[in-house]
Amino acid sequence: MPACFAFDLFLRFLPMTATPARYTLVPHAAHPAPAVAGITVDVAAQGNGGLQLAYRLTGDLAALRLPTPAAPVEPDRLWAHTCFEVFLRRGGEAYREYNFSPSGQWAGYAFGAYRQRLGHVALPAPHLEWQGAEGSLSLRVTLPAEALPAGPGDLLLALTTVVEPAEGPLSYWALAHPAGPPDFHHRDGFALALPLALPDL
Repeated sequence: MPACFAFDLFLRFLPMTATPARYTLVPHAAHPAPAVAGITVDVAAQGNGGLQLAYRLTGDLAALRLPTPAAPVEPDRLWAHTCFEVFLRRGGEAYREYNFSPSGQWAGYAFGAYRQRLGHVALPAPHLEWQGAEGSLSLRVTLPAEALPAGPGDLLLALTTVVEPAEGPLSYWALAHPAGPPDFHHRDGFALALPLALPDL
């Protein structure tokens, strides 16, 4: 999207406080989901150095495929179905990815560089609170400080969501999409910078 670069620069200068700030995700132009009215994420720092994310998807949920606890999906393929996601990095090439499925499952991955996964690194578990209502699906995620990449510099976030319609291809939502096909791992997708300093662990 041509406006992504300017949008990215604007977001990087937003201050981070304990009060949640709301961000709106947008669908990739080539992968819309007409059944989804909108997706927002509220982001707030925690006093203990952790991070809280509150996702909310609104729309016609009956037109979407939502994994359930009774029908869980393969843990390493949560991203192949409806799920909320976050990618986190500091200034280097390494980054982390968390996937959160409506089934209650979650997965976390560590990468040393672009799409170069560091084996089966066990990341700290998030605390998840799911809530469903007519026309909306909400998730509150609390990531402990040790779940975030350590080191100096701002914490860079890519806020993303995969939506699986009942009919048709997957839809990809993000705060900012890089040029070309959907790619949540792309550096340009880390559009939100938080001055959330953590000591080296």
